[in-house]
Amino acid sequence: MEQPIPQAQLKWLYFFIALAVALNFSGLFVTIMGPDAALYATIAKTMVLRHDYINLFVNGHDWLDKPHFPFWLTAISFNVFGFTTWAYKLPGILFMLMGAFYTYRFAKQLYNERIALWSVLILLTAQHILLSNNDVRAEPYLTGLIIASVYHLYKANVSNNYWHLLAGCLFAACSIMTKGMFAIIPIGGAIAGQFIITKQWKKLFAWKWLLGIVLTMIFIIPELYCVHQQFDIHPEKVVFGTTGVSGTRFFFWDSQFGRFFNTGPIKGGGDPFFFIHTTLWAFLPWSLLLFVAIYRFIKTGINVQGQEWYCISAALLTFLLFSASKFQLPHYMNIVFPFFAIITAQYLYHVQMAKSIKAIRITQIIVIILMLLIL
Repeated sequence: MEQPIPQAQLKWLYFFIALAVALNFSGLFVTIMGPDAALYATIAKTMVLRHDYINLFVNGHDWLDKPHFPFWLTAISFNVFGFTTWAYKLPGILFMLMGAFYTYRFAKQLYNERIALWSVLILLTAQHILLSNNDVRAEPYLTGLIIASVYHLYKANVSNNYWHLLAGCLFAACSIMTKGMFAIIPIGGAIAGQFIITKQWKKLFAWKWLLGIVLTMIFIIPELYCVHQQFDIHPEKVVFGTTGVSGTRFFFWDSQFGRFFNTGPIKGGGDPFFFIHTTLWAFLPWSLLLFVAIYRFIKTGINVQGQEWYCISAALLTFLLFSASKFQLPHYMNIVFPFFAIITAQYLYHVQMAKSIKAIRITQIIVIILMLLIL
């Protein structure tokens, strides 16, 4: 049975989590950075000035790259608070904090309150989460939406509750309308991975998941309508240096899968080890513990009855597919940081040996000192 957290320790945990929340909010007033954040702010501002929430424009030209959801939310913020730096960043940071809330709820359901609180603290102090809340792009939205979707789909499974299924599909649809179809990889990977590894074939092929796919497709209709109106019915428009570009095809294929296979209009170069060395700095000061936690989880988890596989399935499937991609950027990994945080927290919770605890303490002290020296 789980022992309650001592009050003194609980107060310190709440204090440091509150400090981490404040630290993430400090990005509100940092100057909007280029190229991406400045571009996204301009697109949302143009929406408001034109009173046009269907078409996306940059410098008066049609723009086809990212879906609409973050721009809609930023435009709402601009309408309420005016054209300011903090109004641009506020929705993204709030969605990131929503991700921390759902990380807590998910970890508490899977493990216990102590691991849940540790997971939140680890997530909110990870290096690239802090960076993303200074340089707000699509990732803070996506990080919050994906963990929220996984949590509700998990609840839909364990409680057979269709309201949770509805909420999970709505969050999944919003994540797709934020970054494209690749957003379903960690969501689907978490749920399917759990059933496949634990051989729960009946649950994997349950009718409610088919209903979930239908609901998600219904919820992305606003995005499909917008790209159809701006591009599909206007084949004469010049996009990516050519005419006859389908916004619907771009949304479903070229936007993400085209980059993955390097066949779309936006190309890149891939390195299979890119996200390994990226995670080493992006998840600081917890990255070394994360790699140990993943190794220990896989090594011992197979023999532990009732072990959850949601987090490792979501994180590793996304990690492997992104590593195989030909288009790679550091902030892509942020979307699985909630799962990384839970994996790291449960590992720390289960460390019992005094030698291991001492080694972890020394490692973290060295990492933090090195980070300060590098600054």
